[in-house]
Order: sequence, then C-alpha cells, then structure tokens
Amino acid sequence: MGVDLTLHCYSTQSARNTFMMEAALLPLALADQPTEQTPSFRYLHDSAPPAIRGVAEPALPPLRIEGEKVLRFGMLESDAIVRAVWAVYDPQNVGAPKSFSANGSQADYLALVLNAYEARTMAGLPLDTPPEVCAETLGRRDDAAVVVIKLGPAGALVWTEEGVQTVPAYRTKTVWKIGSGDTFAAHFALAWMHEGKTPVEAADWASRATAFYCENRILPTAQFLSNFTPEKITTKPECRAGKRPNVYLAGPFFDIAQVWLIEETLARLTELGLEVFSPFHDIGLGAASDVVHQDLEAIQRCDIVFAIADGLDAGTLYEIGYARALDKPVVVLSERESDESMKMAEGSGCVVCRDFTTALYSALWKATCE
Repeated sequence: MGVDLTLHCYSTQSARNTFMMEAALLPLALADQPTEQTPSFRYLHDSAPPAIRGVAEPALPPLRIEGEKVLRFGMLESDAIVRAVWAVYDPQNVGAPKSFSANGSQADYLALVLNAYEARTMAGLPLDTPPEVCAETLGRRDDAAVVVIKLGPAGALVWTEEGVQTVPAYRTKTVWKIGSGDTFAAHFALAWMHEGKTPVEAADWASRATAFYCENRILPTAQFLSNFTPEKITTKPECRAGKRPNVYLAGPFFDIAQVWLIEETLARLTELGLEVFSPFHDIGLGAASDVVHQDLEAIQRCDIVFAIADGLDAGTLYEIGYARALDKPVVVLSERESDESMKMAEGSGCVVCRDFTTALYSALWKATCE
C-alpha cells in the first residue's frame, strides 16, 4: 500500500535473505532477531488446521518495540512487548490467546482484532456468549478504544465506547483462506492508525480487502480496491436469531478416501456453524429397503444439500436430482469431473464448485444468507 514499514521478527539466515529481497522492492526496513529455527506450516487444504513444526524450545527472548503505530501479531517463536501510541493487536492463537497487556505491552489507543473464538476465550466467557458482550468485556478490561470481532458471513462487529456497529462480509467467486486474517488485520491497521478512518470505516475497508484477497490470492493495492465492488452478504433474520441451518451431506463412502472426505466435510461444515445430516454417520450402511426412505426424508427436511460428485456415484447423483425436484438449494463439489459431466447439475440450478473451501463457503452462504 506504499507505506513505510519496519518488520520486527525472528528469522533464520534463509528467511532473512527472503525478507531482504522483499525490502529491496518495498518501502520496508527489517529489524530481525537471528534464530536457528523458523516454524513451518503445512495445510492439507486451506480450510484445515495447520500442522506446525520447528517451534523453538524454550521460547526465544521477546522482542521489545517502541513506535508511534504498531501492528502486533501473536508469534510462535516468542512474543513482542510493545510500547506505542497507536496499536492494533491480532493474537493469532486458537489455543490460548493472551491479552495485549499480559506481557507488559502498552498503547495509548488500542484496537483488538479477533475472531469469535479468540474473543470468547480471551474474555473468559462461555462459547455461546453473544459477541457484543465479549467485545464490551474485552474493551473495558483491556482499556481498548476499539474491539473488532470477525463473524464469518455475518461480517464483523465493531465495539467502541459509543456503542456497537457491524460491517458486512462480501461474497466472492472463490475462497482462499490462508492469509485472510492477516489481510484483515493489516488493512484495518492501515486505515485506522495511518489514514484516520473511523473504526467502522476501517473495518469495512478491511472486509473488502479480505474479500479481494480471498478471491484473487494476491494482496490488493489501493487502486485495486477502489475498483473492487463485491456484493454485500446479508444474513437471514432467522440465522441472526440463532438458527443453525441443516445441511444434507451427500457423497459416496465406499473406500477409505471417500470416507475421509465425508469426515473432513462434516467437520468443516460443523465448524462453520451448520447442522449436518450425514447418511454415513446418521443412518449407516444397509439394504435399500432400510436406508433409502430415511435418506429421502432427510433431504425433505434439510435446508440445503452439499454433494460430493467426484466419481459420479449413482446414489449421489440421484440425491442431487431429488433435492432439485424439491427446489432445495444444492452445492456440488466436483474437483475432477468434466464440465460435460456437471452439465445437468449446473443447468438445473446447482452451484458447482471446483475447490473444497469455495464449496464449503458457497454452502454456508446459500444456507445462511439472503
């Protein structure tokens, strides 16, 4: 975005060489702490939790940073003790996120950028606590000027002393998750600390920047964002009131690879807040006279069907057709099949997706959004 930055980090010599190449192209200064080992991340797919290796034991000495404007991320190697006029803090920790001031960090004006799980965990509140309560609890406890809680398709909640407001999420043609949280925090920090936008304006800017990143897998420039006009997502009133839509999970489960994909899809859809009916789990194997009527009744009851079409399993194709005959929304994951094979599905109004995460979010949007 053309802003002078200093990157404070830990780095091996190899990592430092990479950072220095970036610094030669950008207005970027490097202030790194040498280390022998850098953590590495491996994602089975971009909606999966990462496998993390190479975390130093014991933790390295903390970084100590003073600056007018600081964006602080949680780190695996150690920690950063910050003294700033303006600070934005993203804990980046799904296990045990720590408060900004827990290590002695201080800021005159502090903004917390969190997901819903981090907010509830940091606030020490039950996982069903409304985000408004979590935000106010954290804001007053941590003396934060702003608390932003990201809420998936519901957008983001922005708490200040003046009250609570929300900004929308934006619909994208495809979804790529890795790095999306970093993008949101960075663009919020830029807009709020550097450009003087209000917290709500900054959060909306960050939401649009994140949508651009998820759709294009590149970081947006200001010019890109000025020409980017994605569709706002509006959550259905019943979902805002707490309803969990029911998803019928259709797909073959006749070998270990197919069973694995059913298991992974069930886990990820549930993680997104959907209630999932899986014939494999909820009915099991059996004779046609025992299982088929139960499958069809479950399709009749569901809000949406998520179908795994790779392999063109006859049962799955029948479930897709039956659901469309009932005018049920259907999202089809088809990573390997040809456009010709998916012609009937696409022509009958199914949403056909070629990658896993895009299919998951397409189902989420279909189930929860207007």
